[in-house]
Amino acid sequence: MAKAKTAKESLAVMTNLVLPNETNNLGNMFGGELLASMDRISSISAKMHGGSFLVVTASVNHVAFNIPIPMGSTVKLESKVTRAFKSSMEVYVDVYVYDYDSCVYNQTNSGIYTFVAVDNDNKPVQVPELIPESEQEIERYEAALRRKQLSLILAGRMNPADALELKSLFITE
Repeated sequence: MAKAKTAKESLAVMTNLVLPNETNNLGNMFGGELLASMDRISSISAKMHGGSFLVVTASVNHVAFNIPIPMGSTVKLESKVTRAFKSSMEVYVDVYVYDYDSCVYNQTNSGIYTFVAVDNDNKPVQVPELIPESEQEIERYEAALRRKQLSLILAGRMNPADALELKSLFITE
């Protein structure tokens, strides 16, 4: 088993300019363009965490299109692995648009992706443990387990009674 890694070791950052061919008839970035960029940046984070392993997108768990991104915007995507399981990794992506008047990045969108590390035969391989450090990393780390439990329950692969982290949100003893 590879040495555990911190979440910040998987940080990937990508900055891009929204061009006319990436926009819809309202002049805003296509959602599909944003999804593709988010998939690319989150795969880089997953690969950085997994090391020499190949990674494949297993699911897009959640994407929030909160604020439209207009043509000409400078967009920054930041991604980090939020939790590593046996062979899968959850990656959180934050999307920001630069405001040239105030000289700050404002968050516009976010998404959560799941990747699986595989070998050359596309067989899942174990990934290093993740060590969260900051308050946000710890919050996202804990929430990742609840999301995984919910996903397993909905897929019929986990008994709800066994989802202790998820149950703790609803049942106080």
